[in-house]
Order: sequence, then structure tokens, then C-alpha cells
Amino acid sequence: MTESRATDPLTLPAGDRTCPFSPPPAYEHARSRAPVSRARLWNGDWCRLVTRHEHVREVLSDPRFGADTRLPGFPFLNPARQAMAEHDNRTFINLDGAEHARLRRTILRDFDRRNVLALRPRLQEIADELIDAMTAGRRSADLVAEYALPLPSRVVCLLLGVPYADREFFQRQSRTLMDNSAPPDRVRTAIHTLDRYLIALAHDKRDRPEDGIIGRLAADGMPDRDIAAIGRLLVINGHESTAHTIALSVLVLLRHPDELARLRRDPGLTAGAVDELMRYLTILHQGLTRVATEDVTVGGQRIRAGEGVVCVLGAANRDERAFPDPARFDITRDARRHVAFGHGPHRCLGGFLAEQELQVALETLLRRLPGLRLAVPFSELDFHYDTQAYGVRSLPVRWS
Repeated sequence: MTESRATDPLTLPAGDRTCPFSPPPAYEHARSRAPVSRARLWNGDWCRLVTRHEHVREVLSDPRFGADTRLPGFPFLNPARQAMAEHDNRTFINLDGAEHARLRRTILRDFDRRNVLALRPRLQEIADELIDAMTAGRRSADLVAEYALPLPSRVVCLLLGVPYADREFFQRQSRTLMDNSAPPDRVRTAIHTLDRYLIALAHDKRDRPEDGIIGRLAADGMPDRDIAAIGRLLVINGHESTAHTIALSVLVLLRHPDELARLRRDPGLTAGAVDELMRYLTILHQGLTRVATEDVTVGGQRIRAGEGVVCVLGAANRDERAFPDPARFDITRDARRHVAFGHGPHRCLGGFLAEQELQVALETLLRRLPGLRLAVPFSELDFHYDTQAYGVRSLPVRWS
């Protein structure tokens, strides 16, 4: 009986975690058994599960595995993701080939190293302003509500040219679109609502191309549907995922006081610490989905054309073949080959910006708030895993 259970296919998602920051043990077991295994999706469809670092990178860089959600056999991890894919105005991360490259190119320059580094002084100003407001006459706060969420929200508003006064509106739509348990009708409504807002904003900004990405794309004559798709992608991924990463990163450091002390002593370790936090946390916890467009061999196993594939990034980032002693958090580890942002042609376009936001957020917080600590027991924190990127709902902290 035990042996049979050990070889039974997984049903995704793969069950409970034993540690809030680690992938469910079922993914670890799958990785230890085989490079590629079978799994069953929520709707009864079968897919292939890829959990090893080497093979996740291989699949994500191979053009024979498509990201286009219109392809036959494409695996959807839940009804909400399927509802998003059924929308006729999809984002470029769900396209392949020339169509994907064309749309990605239109905003590539906004996220290159030169432009992001030029933005860093503004990131620093935002971080300091938020801490000024958070610490005015107080010694405690909810770090999620007052720092981790508003920092990337202000940045994405700045980049897009979205009025910050509208943040509650787009955060509400974004939260729905990140929610794996949202009913399909609610997902469709959120998409249409956000698209209408972005198109109206583009029309208003058409004569002001200097005012953010949306204004520039409108002035360049980009069709409304493409502006809406790009804007929606950046709104959804530009603040929710980064906000979760900031909050969880602070929590991980507080749970590892020796590493926190090392980082306080030597802020020059911050860039490497951010790589390790990305690896250790991997907040896109359910993985990336692809479908084979022809027969492909991965890890010695044949994946047939039309078979869906789920690349579990968290399991790949805990692969001992790539990262020795992977459950250990070590800010001096060389974790640059992590796959938290994906890999290959669809690697997250905003990855470098997210790294810079996290560096500034951590450096500023540790410099300005000595004695930072949790204000409640760790066991009382409320983690949520029902979204595309997992997080903690609030993070009550105190400081000296």
C-alpha cells in the first residue's frame, strides 16, 4: 500500500507545506523519483510535471514547448487561469514566436538595466517617504499595508503613467486576477473592467507620450487592445508579486537572525541576498505551464506532442543538484541561476526592476529601523497560497 501511494500521480496543486517558505513535500518527492512525472489537473486532464532545475531551464528555453494558451492540450492550473486564457485579448506572456517578440519589444527598453538603474534614485525617495510616514510618532506598523504594497504600487503607477489616486481600483482588479479561487465570471468581469480603464487612460494620454508607458504606446499608434493587454500585465505583476516578495523577504530575514546581522554589518551583500531570497521563496509557487508542440525528450523521457507540462519553479530552486543544501538560507550563496523569474524567451521582463525594488526596500528598512522585529508570534501570521504568487496578508512589526 505504501509503495503504491509513493508512485501514484500527483493531483495539482500538490497539497500542504511543512514550512511556509518551502514547496509542498510532494514536489520534492516527485523530483527525487524522476526528471519528469505525471500529474492530474483539477479538470481531470493529465500533464507532465518537471521539477528539476536542469530540466525546468531546458523546457522553458525550448521553442517546442509553447506558452500560447490557444494550443491544443495547454494545461490550466485552475478554472480562474482558464477563464483568463479564454479572454480574446491575452498578454504577450501567453503568446509565442513573432507575436510574443513584437509585443515584448515595445516595452523592452523601459525595463533594461540602464533605464531601471536611472530609476533607482526615485525608488530610494519613495522608500524613504514611506518609512517617514510609517514611523511618524509610532514604533509599530503593518509592513504589508504601509511599506511592501505601496512601494511597488507607486513604482508601477510612475512607469505606466497611472494616477496613484486610482491605486485602490486597479489593486482590486489585480487581486481578483491573481486569485486562483475566483469564479470565472468574476475573473472575466475584472479583465473587462481593467481593460476599459486602461483604454480610456490611453485615449486621455495620447497627446502626452512623455507621461509613462501607456501614453507613449498610445502616441506610437499601438492598437487599444494591445495597450490594454500590456497595461494589464504590468498592473497585475508590477505590484502584487513584488509586494509579496518584499514582505516575505523581511520575514525570512527576521527568522534568520544570523543572516540578518550579516546583512546589517555589510550592506554590500544585498544584491546576493536578493538572489538567494528569490531562490528560497520562489513566490510564483504553482509553476509555469507549457504544452509540447512536437515530441520532445526531456531527462530521458518522451513528452508527446499535445501533452501539457507544468514546470515547478519552487522545486527547481530547491534542487540539490543546482543548490547544495537547498533548504538552508544563506545570503552568501551564489544563487544567480535561480528560476524564480522563469527562464528563456519568456523570462520575466520586469525581473531586474523587481530586484532593484527589493534591494532598495531592504537596504532602507534595515538602515532606518534598527531593532526591527515581529510584533506577533510567527504562528499567528496568516499566509495565503490561493493566489498565483503566495504571500502573507499582514506583517505586524516593531522597531527600536
